[in-house]
Amino acid sequence: MKSLAELEAIKNRMKNQVGMRKDDDTNTTRIVVGMATCGIAAGARPVLNALVEEVGKRNLAHVTVAQTGCIGMCKFEPIIEVMAPGKEKVTYIKMTPEKAIKVISEHIVNGRVCNEFTIGAEQE
Repeated sequence: MKSLAELEAIKNRMKNQVGMRKDDDTNTTRIVVGMATCGIAAGARPVLNALVEEVGKRNLAHVTVAQTGCIGMCKFEPIIEVMAPGKEKVTYIKMTPEKAIKVISEHIVNGRVCNEFTIGAEQE
């Protein structure tokens, strides 16, 4: 059994690795990945991994990557949602790890929504 101090150190190290932030941080952009059975079956896990790796590689301290259950649009999985402070939520559909990296580069870093991957683009 590990000591309480060792467990606390492991907890803090893991929090830093996955970019967890306090919910009341108004400067944090949240990227949420649908990780219900439908999302996982469609390939959400590699998308989640790509997002976490890219955020870490770019040292984007203001960005949190999180998981959620079913977003409710199974036919569009894998789905990610980007929630930036003061901006409308953007829902990206049929994501791949490559598309996810582009979302980080274009949307998160440069502030340009990747419209070609959004729910609205699917309907056009």
